[in-house]
This record gives sequence, C-alpha cells and structure tokens, in this order.
Amino acid sequence: MPSVLAVAAHPDDIEFLYAGTMLLLRQRGWDLHYMNVADGSRGSTTMGPEECAATRLKEAKRAAELLGATFHPPICADMEVAYTTENVQKVAAVVRQSKASIVLAHSPIDYMEDHENACRLAVSAAFAHGMPNLESIPPAPVYMDPVTVYHAQPVGCRQPTGELVTPHFYVDNEAVVEQKADALACHASQKQWLDESQGMDSYIEAMRNLSRMVGQMSGRYEHAEGWRRREHWGFCGADDDPLREALADQITEGTKNL
Repeated sequence: MPSVLAVAAHPDDIEFLYAGTMLLLRQRGWDLHYMNVADGSRGSTTMGPEECAATRLKEAKRAAELLGATFHPPICADMEVAYTTENVQKVAAVVRQSKASIVLAHSPIDYMEDHENACRLAVSAAFAHGMPNLESIPPAPVYMDPVTVYHAQPVGCRQPTGELVTPHFYVDNEAVVEQKADALACHASQKQWLDESQGMDSYIEAMRNLSRMVGQMSGRYEHAEGWRRREHWGFCGADDDPLREALADQITEGTKNL
C-alpha cells in the first residue's frame, strides 16, 4: 500500500488540520502514519507535566487507532520543538520507517513556533529520506522512492500578521467530518485547556468552524481541508502530485500565486 505520514506539533493538531484528508486516503487503501513531535505535557492548567503527558499520550494513541493509523511517539516536550540535528534525525527515522510517499506538515508560517519548527523538522526529515550519510535516531534504512510534502492551512487560515493564506487545492471533508470529530474527541483533556487559554468554547465546534471556513473559501464544499504542495527540488519529480491524484474526485483547485 502507498503510505502517508502526518507530522504535527502537538496531540490534537492532526485531528484539527489533517485528519479528514487522512481518512479519505485510508478509504482508498493508503497506509496511515501519525506523529506528534511534542508530548503535550504543558497543555493543561490543572495537571502537572508528567500527568499531562501521560494523559495526552493515551488520548493520541486512541485517536490514531480511530483513524486507523500507525502511532509514532513524540520526541520532546511542548515549547521545546527545536530545529536541531538530533531532532531531524529522530523525525527522519519515522519518515524512513513509514516509507511515506506523502508527508503532511504544518504551514511553514503559523501562529506559534512549535508548529513552525515541527514543519521544518518534517521537511528536513523528508528531504533526507534517501540520504544514507544522515544517520537517523534510531537507525533506519533509507529508501529512494520520491516523497512529496504538503502543507496544511495555518490555524485560522491566516499568517500571524493577518494575511490570508489561500490553499493550492481543497479536499472535500463533508463525508468524514464526523469521524474527524470523533478522533478529536479522544483529546478530552484539551476542552478545559483550550477554553481557558484560547477561548475556543468547544474545541470540537472550533474544528468544525475551521472546516467550514476552508469549505467556504473553496466556493464549493461545506467542509474542507486546504493544502499547498511544496516545491519538488530534492524531494520528488517535478510533476509528482500524489495527493491530488489519489483524491482527484474530491478536490477543487485554489489559487497558486506564481
């Protein structure tokens, strides 16, 4: 089966931003892989970091199970998602273990640096998937098949300075949005945290609202996820576009600025 690897910063980011696309790929026979770079340990005002990390690990594993994805454990604490050689090596091991032909990553510019640094780690790890002189941690054999990287929408569909981010294309999520909500509901510890820290009211309804926002941007769908394909140099062939090809019947094009 072809393989897709989702790399995000924190437990619940995949469910907010990527999960609809992943579920549609699974329906078409793709092998799903799921990685949160950070452990979620600082995402609570009521639990200490060790209890919080343990709670969120269980929640993330359950969400990955509902999505039908192979779970890969986090490598650092919240707010410690740093772009280091060691962290690149650790994420590279996951890319090589997954043998992914698609890597899904955060927007390169997003509202917080954990997201941006998790994106950088995913991109570098994907670039190094066939680079035997970059040893992964733990060691994993390289593979030489092409890897195409796609970037999700930033939270709120805007850069931190307010500029609207328009996807290259939109994926229709209406048929799977309730499965996406079920996976997000596994992260029950985050309702209280998000309500207090970010004023999200209901975190599941916040996901639906974002999904509707992207759907409205598409001009076609009720619920959607938006994606931008990273340029091909060093990753794949110039014309490789496996996500568009796999979901061609559930995609509408956006605007790509040249």
